[in-house]
Parts: sequence; C-alpha cells; structure tokens
Amino acid sequence: MRPYVVLCAAVLVACSAEPDPGPLFDNEGARDITCLTHQANPPGVRYDDEKLRRTDEVMPLLRYYTAHGRKPFCDAEPATEIDRAWVQLYVSLGAGGANVADLLG
Repeated sequence: MRPYVVLCAAVLVACSAEPDPGPLFDNEGARDITCLTHQANPPGVRYDDEKLRRTDEVMPLLRYYTAHGRKPFCDAEPATEIDRAWVQLYVSLGAGGANVADLLG
C-alpha cells in the first residue's frame, strides 16, 4: 500500500469520528442527599450543542439542582469553577436561579 493511501485513510477516519461529547452530569445516583458533592468535570458539548443535547441527559441535571440546589457542599467549601459551570448551565436551560443562588456566588 502506498503511504499517501494510508495517510488519506487515517485522515478520513479522524474526520468522521464523533467528537467527544464530554462527561455526564453526576447526579449522585438520584439519591436523596443531605449535601452536595463537587462535580469533577465541566459540562461538555453534549449539553452545550443543541444538536447533541438529549432530554435523558439534561433531566438528571435539572432534577438534581431543583431538589438539592440550596444544600451546602459536604466538604463545607464553596462551589468550584466547575460547579458554577454546571449551575450556570442549569439556569441557561431555563431553570430558576433562586434555587441555586448561593452556588452562583
């Protein structure tokens, strides 16, 4: 096989690969909780890109902050930048900011 054929094939595969949609929101197993755990990763394109956004991935985020957004973090630390990114997403999706006002800082 000629080198340029291999290179072209590699480029086509790379271009056709789906982008990494990013992490799923950690809703702590949808349990009833007494305090919040910090999110480990910021939201990815699965939440930012309307073409990739799925109801079954957005609803756990909305339910979580609606039910628990007024609770403190378990480590008594303030929201991190990553936590605030998720909370901002919650608000940008149309949820009420009053539920998460303390987390927005």
